[in-house]
Amino acid sequence: MIIGYCYAQNSCIELDHSSRHFVATERIIDLAAFRPRSAVRHCALLAILCALLLPSLASEQLVFVEASLNEHIVMVPAGRDQRALLETTVFQPDGAGPFPLLIINHGKEAGLPRQQPRERFIFMATAFVKRGYAVMVPMRQGFADSGGSYIDYGCDMTAHGHAQAADVRDVIEFARAQPSIDSDRIVVAGQSYGGLATLALGTTDIDGVRGLINFAGGLRDNGGSCNWRAALVKAFGQYGAASKLDSLWIYGANDSLFAPPLVTRLHKAFTGAGGNATLVRAGPFKRDAHLLLASRDGEQVWLPELIRFLERIGMPTREIYTVIPAPRLAKTDYAALDDVDAVPFLGGSGRDGYRDYLARTTPRAFAIAPSGAWSWAEDGEEPERRALDACKRKAGQTCRLYSIDEDVVWPQERSLAAHAGAAGTLAAERRGSAM
Repeated sequence: MIIGYCYAQNSCIELDHSSRHFVATERIIDLAAFRPRSAVRHCALLAILCALLLPSLASEQLVFVEASLNEHIVMVPAGRDQRALLETTVFQPDGAGPFPLLIINHGKEAGLPRQQPRERFIFMATAFVKRGYAVMVPMRQGFADSGGSYIDYGCDMTAHGHAQAADVRDVIEFARAQPSIDSDRIVVAGQSYGGLATLALGTTDIDGVRGLINFAGGLRDNGGSCNWRAALVKAFGQYGAASKLDSLWIYGANDSLFAPPLVTRLHKAFTGAGGNATLVRAGPFKRDAHLLLASRDGEQVWLPELIRFLERIGMPTREIYTVIPAPRLAKTDYAALDDVDAVPFLGGSGRDGYRDYLARTTPRAFAIAPSGAWSWAEDGEEPERRALDACKRKAGQTCRLYSIDEDVVWPQERSLAAHAGAAGTLAAERRGSAM
């Protein structure tokens, strides 16, 4: 069976996880005092203006890339007779290339693979596009809008990894044939189940691939009589015995799926069998280090480690592009952030929901509707969009953002906001609109 976790109120994901663990070197990162540094993003526009207006202050001028990162989707042929088309998100700098390439492999969420949304890994993609890379995020067979079918190998963790790696090999073959890709400078990363696939990939010779990166890799199966931990250790040992590439592994101390003692066993199995890997033991990260790569603030943890690894395997690390930040709603003077009674439309349960929101970590967003419906989203990609979408599903009408991170962004005057107050309060109490 599959284990689940929640990253926001009523936002739960079930994972069929893949687990990659560490080899020869260990590095400890103390994140006990970790705090998001939200002020950085407020300086981004100023930094861009300085770069534009004062070019003489820098020896080189960076090239600017829109926040979209030239995002587009290609369908990559894969599987038997290349009949399955894999929905693959591509990010890249402007121009024709050729660009070095990063491939990022996804995990498995709750429910049917076909219902899993397309993954983007926007924070990692942005960091690599800044350094001149193209980035490909393929959805493997049976996931999202990709063709083919997902095959469940039960407790055979080794088979799980090899089956997923076959799709990744097809993506690499496709990419190396594209004129925009530098076919000799490729690095492959994977998160959770995608980490297992990435390690399995490393058991075969693949032209152009210089190294592998594993974020909280593994696969967890709590169903029946499966001893999934022992099966994972066995798989990692087999992958290590056949490993042909250097790898970097990053696991956090409070990973909800793969605890440090298991990570140690996996690492010993892999390296003991001959595999070459550097284990980074990150400290606790927010509520769950398994979500490190999905968090905007996670870059503070993983990027320095990746830079060192990329330098070691001869991949580019210098920033040569500046990504222009996407516009966002400006802070308003409607009310203080912690003034719960000032939030329009909400009833008692909605105000309790807003208090809950105030206790959440950034990035975060709180959305409301005139009917009294509300929703919030925390961390991950695009919390503003997720909060608005969830609020709209509850309300059956368009919602607006009241707060983003530490700011109130509500644009209306109090008199206008109070217009639907009484009706909204009653509707909210009846709706039970916790998200």
